[in-house]
Amino acid sequence: MVFKRLLGSLGVGGPTVDTVLDPGPVLPGGPLTGQVHLQGGKADFEIEQITLELVARVEDERGDEEREGVVLFDRFTVGGGFRLAEGEHRSLPFTAHLPWETPVTELYGQPLGIILGVRTGLEVAGAKDKGDLDQLTVNPLPVQEAILEALGQLGFGFRSADLELGHVGGTGQRLPFYQEIELSPAPQYAHAINELEVTFLANAGGMDVVLEADKRGGLFTSGEDALTLFTVGYEGVEHRDWNTEVDAWIQQLVERRAAYGSYGSYGHGGHDGHGYGHADHHHDGHHDGGRRSGPSTAAIVGGVAAGVAVGVVGGMVAAEVVDEIGDAFEDEEDED
Repeated sequence: MVFKRLLGSLGVGGPTVDTVLDPGPVLPGGPLTGQVHLQGGKADFEIEQITLELVARVEDERGDEEREGVVLFDRFTVGGGFRLAEGEHRSLPFTAHLPWETPVTELYGQPLGIILGVRTGLEVAGAKDKGDLDQLTVNPLPVQEAILEALGQLGFGFRSADLELGHVGGTGQRLPFYQEIELSPAPQYAHAINELEVTFLANAGGMDVVLEADKRGGLFTSGEDALTLFTVGYEGVEHRDWNTEVDAWIQQLVERRAAYGSYGSYGHGGHDGHGYGHADHHHDGHHDGGRRSGPSTAAIVGGVAAGVAVGVVGGMVAAEVVDEIGDAFEDEEDED
């Protein structure tokens, strides 16, 4: 029996774990549900702890060279403290809430090239084993979708999306990285900006929307301020004229660049004197039904489909990115 337990602690004859997430995408700040399936080994084992870890492929542009790595950004304990009998099968349902800043991986059913995973950890009698890995699909919050939809209707097109290690200065960012969604300019703004980058930093009470034009590196590093920031709430999303609001944001961004050069900061103007454009208010105007429906909503969607689903993500074919997520995580585990 002692020999069996020793082999089990080394992965020979030990228990196995398989996590099955409930089908369908999840939302930032929302519940992640599923079941952890345990299969007993060739002896009884004390299951000390079962954890779920949220991991992401993240780019690091802070040094001289751009690098990619795997970042652990949250961990949940979903079980433990029981004996798993020899050959026993046991299923443990779980519910965990994602961080509000969890990146969006899919827009209108099209993948953005963002790679997130849920990794299961099993601690058995002092021996730790990183078990299976499941890909995580995250849809945008209604307010995020509304803003991206408005940008598409205004003529902006999707270029790429990535996760970058670092902190957006002047915000309450909690995760060690942030997501950038890069858009080509709408025709009416092509003379003023070459690229628009959008970052969402959500929290329980609302969301910061950071807009940046023509990034030249280093702007989002620690201690530096973002160009423009607008705060929005979650209530009444369907009753706001997002096309008008977002267009006003872009106009403010363009005007600030013209007034203060290529880069502005929070100290230059803004509705409250801090450079923030607080947009958490409602409009009495009605939506233009024609602008909110049909082909006009698909400007960004088409860019996603062309640039990601059947194209290239960060130099790799999209299907290869999915295939490589396991290899990337395994490489990281080998270094631990």
